[in-house]
Amino acid sequence: MSLLSVNQLSKSYGDKDLFDDLTFTISNQQRIGLIGVNGTGKSTLMKILAGLESGDSGDMDHAKDFTVEYLPQEPELDESNTVLEQIYHGDAEIMVVMRAYEKVLLDLAAHPEDPQVQERMLDLQQKMDEKGAWEANTVAKTVLSKLGIEFFDKKISELSGGQKKRIAIAKALIQPADLLLLDEPTNHLDNETIEWLEEYLASYRGSLIVVTHDRYFLNRVTNLIYELDKSRLYIYEGNYETFLEKKAEREEWERQAEQKHQNTLRRELAWLKAGVKARTTKQKARKQRVEAMKEETFDTKKENVDMAIGSTRLGNQVIELEGITHSFGDQPLIDDLDYLVVPGERLGIIGPNGSGKTTLLNIMAERIQPKTGSVHIGSTVKIGYYTQDHGELDESLKVIEYIKEVAEVITTAEGDEITAEQMLERFLFPRPQQWTYIKRLSGGERRRLYLLRVLMSEPNVLFLDEPTNDLDTETLSVLEDYLEQFPGVVITVSHDRYFLDRVVDRLLAFEEDGDIRKFYGNYTEYLEKRKDEKKVEQVNKKPSTQEDTRRANRKRKLSYREKQEWETIEDEISALEERVELLDEQLAAEATNYDRVQELSKEKDEAESELEAKMERWEELSLIIEGVEEE
Repeated sequence: MSLLSVNQLSKSYGDKDLFDDLTFTISNQQRIGLIGVNGTGKSTLMKILAGLESGDSGDMDHAKDFTVEYLPQEPELDESNTVLEQIYHGDAEIMVVMRAYEKVLLDLAAHPEDPQVQERMLDLQQKMDEKGAWEANTVAKTVLSKLGIEFFDKKISELSGGQKKRIAIAKALIQPADLLLLDEPTNHLDNETIEWLEEYLASYRGSLIVVTHDRYFLNRVTNLIYELDKSRLYIYEGNYETFLEKKAEREEWERQAEQKHQNTLRRELAWLKAGVKARTTKQKARKQRVEAMKEETFDTKKENVDMAIGSTRLGNQVIELEGITHSFGDQPLIDDLDYLVVPGERLGIIGPNGSGKTTLLNIMAERIQPKTGSVHIGSTVKIGYYTQDHGELDESLKVIEYIKEVAEVITTAEGDEITAEQMLERFLFPRPQQWTYIKRLSGGERRRLYLLRVLMSEPNVLFLDEPTNDLDTETLSVLEDYLEQFPGVVITVSHDRYFLDRVVDRLLAFEEDGDIRKFYGNYTEYLEKRKDEKKVEQVNKKPSTQEDTRRANRKRKLSYREKQEWETIEDEISALEERVELLDEQLAAEATNYDRVQELSKEKDEAESELEAKMERWEELSLIIEGVEEE
């Protein structure tokens, strides 16, 4: 079923065309990955689809009662709201009821004997029943928990930047919507949370459009790829892996078409120059055809510049860490770490947010001093450091001027020279754009330009702090090609699984217990090792008892909200059990009706999933109650 039709949509800023004459249809259950080089208009298109901006021309038609939910790259939250007030924010009736219910819970906690508050509570409980809001309430709190948010009554103003991003993601996920728009949802999320988000979106009921640089995420979540390229939209059936195959086929076809076009043009020019006798009208028509062919262009793939760029000679001594210990306030981050970096090393530093990855990177580069221990950097080391926060670029400079401040020419490993113009082309800045002022570049284009400036300094040790954030997939492929041929040392902090697998061959992993583990292999191999270890732990572990859980829960009592939840949860479980039984009966009665069986089976799966979640929640609450009673 068609949800949204876009017809001949065009958008430009000044004299820069972002996209022209886009026409496409979004249908139910489509999972679309929107990709393209930074600056091609991905975020702008998302804002237009969300109704926040309008195109210069074209129109959009959508189904009746169509709803859309949009997560921007930089969400703006109401700092005065609590967590629950923020995620329940919205005009949908179910959200209005849930907001009112959460508010009356607080009022009842403050005034438990007030008859008016009690009456409002009864009224809202009935409305929660009517709107099916209990399930949404459970899902919302489950989503928050999975995103690491446990403090539902905390004000948004009291949260960190990373926590605010997670709140925004939770809000987008639980809002009832036909179309969910996610712009770089994996930025600043750790890998465990990204994997959970992949699983959640795989079963999302609506349609989805996602902009992301995370290629594993694209591969696992999408079933359709939209590529914005030179103001045009190309549509590919399948996930990211299939897109790469089909794009290679398209570029080969365009290359052949261009070759054929050039051959025909040469023949026509030769005919004209030979002065073959012909009627004037025919000769005039031939000239017009030649002029038209000169104007005709094909989007052919540019010839690659040699990426085997040389670097300053690197001796045998690179970087050595001895007894490094560091903390942030009272929180220990690094404890007595020894590590030796050797020539040619490809090292990835991984771990949860806030574990100390960037701190370790800065210590290795001698940007900050450790509390104890020492860092020894070899005399031949020349560091290039790419930071998450590149600061403000001089907007009065043109792109080419910014790069030439570092170097006009660099040398390959074979001794050949590559100009700044050629390197800019390789990093997806065509010649005309090189004379554009930096102030006209998008955020992603600025990061790409800053990255190239770091590389143009010809370092022999590269420090890269989250280099994949806000870069497009094509730029990442260019960077990976560069690093593959880079003769020096690469040390990177990254959460990008695809990038880590392709670039690094050893890891320093910040693990849950605070230890830093040294691992030889890439990120996928590390994950497999961890899974194997956990399986062994489970086999060797004695059967757990509820006593462990009770002991952990004795330190706290049910909150007021949890008491309210406890009073209704058994009735909700009974209702769900009856629902599952009824669906079983309906399935038996409709056994010969294939379409109806499919529909009923889906309903039964959803009911059983909700029942399982309720049962788990009932067990959690009951163990807390038992722990309190035993004290």
